[in-house]
Amino acid sequence: MQQHKFDTVIVGTGPGGEGAAMKLAKAGQRVAVVERYVRVGGGCTHWGTIPSKALRAGVQRLHRFASDPILSRMCSGSGIGFVDLMQATTAVIQDQSNLRQTFYDRNRVTIIEGHASFLTPRTLLITGPDGVQQVVEAENIILAVGSRPWRPPEVDFGHPRVRDADTILTMDFNPRTMIVYGAGVIGCEYTSIFRALQVKVDLVNTRDKLLAFLDDEIIDALAYHLRDQGVVIRHDEEADRIETRDDGVILHLKSGKRIKADVLLYAMGRTGNTAGLDLEKAGVEYDAGRGRVPVGPSFQTNVPHIYAVGDVVGWPSLASAAYDQGRFAATHILDNGADYALVEDIPTGIFTSPEISSVGRTERELTQAKVPYEVGRAQFRHLARGQITGETVGMLKLLFHRETREILGIHCFGAAASEIIHIGQAIMAQKGPANSLDYFVHTTFNYPTMAEAYRVAALNGINRLF
Repeated sequence: MQQHKFDTVIVGTGPGGEGAAMKLAKAGQRVAVVERYVRVGGGCTHWGTIPSKALRAGVQRLHRFASDPILSRMCSGSGIGFVDLMQATTAVIQDQSNLRQTFYDRNRVTIIEGHASFLTPRTLLITGPDGVQQVVEAENIILAVGSRPWRPPEVDFGHPRVRDADTILTMDFNPRTMIVYGAGVIGCEYTSIFRALQVKVDLVNTRDKLLAFLDDEIIDALAYHLRDQGVVIRHDEEADRIETRDDGVILHLKSGKRIKADVLLYAMGRTGNTAGLDLEKAGVEYDAGRGRVPVGPSFQTNVPHIYAVGDVVGWPSLASAAYDQGRFAATHILDNGADYALVEDIPTGIFTSPEISSVGRTERELTQAKVPYEVGRAQFRHLARGQITGETVGMLKLLFHRETREILGIHCFGAAASEIIHIGQAIMAQKGPANSLDYFVHTTFNYPTMAEAYRVAALNGINRLF
């Protein structure tokens, strides 16, 4: 059996693993990454962020094309559906994976294909796809293993009509009706995608409102527009059992209701990919129920030389944050005592239709904290750029302290919301008086642009002061 020794071994090549590998390799360490899939990129590239957002972009292009009074004549009766759009999505996935491969090659990072499991706190057994095993030893180990959709044992995920967020991408037919069970971020995003493809969607929510962590006004807007598009939203419902048939699925709810559809997407959260790692042999503590690995401020587990980053540690479970977590863990390895942490206000990007993004506190939180705040709004339909592009659905909302004018929260709903949010995030992150609503009043924005919404919202808010 082959044995190899490295300074650091990273398990997983998603954003967290990549961020750590690049930082360590550029510092001169001998680094290896272990990837059980045939290509690098992790779940983010192959089953999560990239394919779902590429699919959404394809759906949006098709929708804009079909909505144009001239161009729509060219695609009338084209019958383009989910299966067709996934072909284009596959090309994006391949491009992303190829790009990421060059990063590892250029920085001389060793890639080991196979499944990793601990033998001791500093050694891993790697079992390749052909069954050949090798042992790797390292001074430090970083777990960047990601997560997968949660699959309760009573649900038959082997049936072709029952899908999760991973297997939905391999569906080889175009459904006419769909049940989405679970109204979290993933459930809402796929609801938007399939409804835009003219699929009739029932969105079943186990809670009393959608995405309760968002500002209430944004929640209301999302619910309104989903219903306006034809989605049936069912709040406070819980599954009793899922009945599978050759031609579809029947969801039996505990309330007594029954819903039938061609396919069911089960989207009730995710679990960390810790199964099979044999963490017990390394002494690493973890939550066996949801596969989460608790970490300290520097992303160290209870075993100091073993780190964990990305989805496997839980919140915020974002690709953007995972990359930073990987770099921070690597920095701690290189300079023991250098503690880096994620920024306090991490932006949220939710790729529904329309798009949602927010950073900072909500009106609900500020009211509960008795903070004297005021609100400034800019409606997209009032912006010249929105009228030119036809993207008139949406708004930008600024929450600011009415006495100091400090920006406390930014909430955006509409086209390019996840891009627009970063302008306000940059100002809100400034210290002291530099974080001020006045910046947007006194700054000249390009015209016509969506960024101009900040000036409009700032002036709207100032008009409320007395």
